[in-house]
Amino acid sequence: MHIAPCGMNCSLCRAYQRRVKPCPGCAGPEEHMPKYCARCRIRHCAEPGRAGAKFCHECPSYPCALMKRLDARYRSRYGMSMLENLDSIARMGKAAFVKSEKKRWACPACGGILCVHHEACPSCSGRNPHFPG
Repeated sequence: MHIAPCGMNCSLCRAYQRRVKPCPGCAGPEEHMPKYCARCRIRHCAEPGRAGAKFCHECPSYPCALMKRLDARYRSRYGMSMLENLDSIARMGKAAFVKSEKKRWACPACGGILCVHHEACPSCSGRNPHFPG
């Protein structure tokens, strides 16, 4: 399971889950990413002190304005917080976070992996309990 620098669990992303030309995640080659991911300002961050950091929470400017905007958008549209994800990674470590994500984002109906961007499970069309509304 790949976790992006911003705290996004890439395996929950619609681009990562699509059947045709799936995105390889933020660590993958740019030619296989959607353009908006390849150009991501957070992924290509040049913030002083950020060099060598794997995650944004390791940066002295965390949380920066870009992260705050991304977090606000994902909280309101998709019911997920990048800042909470990063705080969890900082607190428990990446391995424990990944383990908790597998449980948290399993479809309650079929056990398949949910998509953060859709209100229904891609496997069984069951309701995504994290999706707002």
